[in-house]
Amino acid sequence: MDEIVNYLNSVRREYAGQELTKDSVAKNPFKQLYSWIEDAVNAQVTDPAAMILSTVGSDNKPSARTVLIRGQEENGITFFTNYDSKKGQDLVSNPYVAITFFWVELDRQILITGRAEKISYEASQKYFSNRPKESQISAIASNQSGIVENRKSLEDAYAAIEEKYKDVGPLPCPENWGGFLVVIDSFEFWQGRPSRLHDRIRYTKENNHWKLDRLAP
Repeated sequence: MDEIVNYLNSVRREYAGQELTKDSVAKNPFKQLYSWIEDAVNAQVTDPAAMILSTVGSDNKPSARTVLIRGQEENGITFFTNYDSKKGQDLVSNPYVAITFFWVELDRQILITGRAEKISYEASQKYFSNRPKESQISAIASNQSGIVENRKSLEDAYAAIEEKYKDVGPLPCPENWGGFLVVIDSFEFWQGRPSRLHDRIRYTKENNHWKLDRLAP
């Protein structure tokens, strides 16, 4: 174990990303967000839509997991989940979240904070109906975050739902499954730069306008 720790402590690399300034970023942070997502897609980053969602539960303990951005509104971004899952229950007791995008291939990171609120069942149903049928079956069969006896019990539940709906097109969206809209109140765009003098540009909402600040690395 000591050898592994020593190795990790010795790992160093230089960052050589492009300069990021208050003048070079978009005035609207959502435009900047989607510009960077587009860059990640063009750079063939693995899972460019993946983001780490951090929540705090009723026990005041934080937890984090990776979800996928699946939509955007004028004031926020959307992801989908089982409402009975750990993250779903966390958001019932405390709707405030932090989100992290990290693309190591581009030496870029985006930090987002905001408040999550459920979208309408109709909107969730529309998204659910466009998912692959296999994903629809998994969503119905899985009691997400619940304890399962073994892998076989999951596979048996999946097979039962698959058989039940074998002659059906889009499956019905479960009432305990759907989307959250994260209404965003701050963005921070981080660009790795040489000598650890990284560029950090933060947007914060003030009186319905976005204020830009440069932060020390």
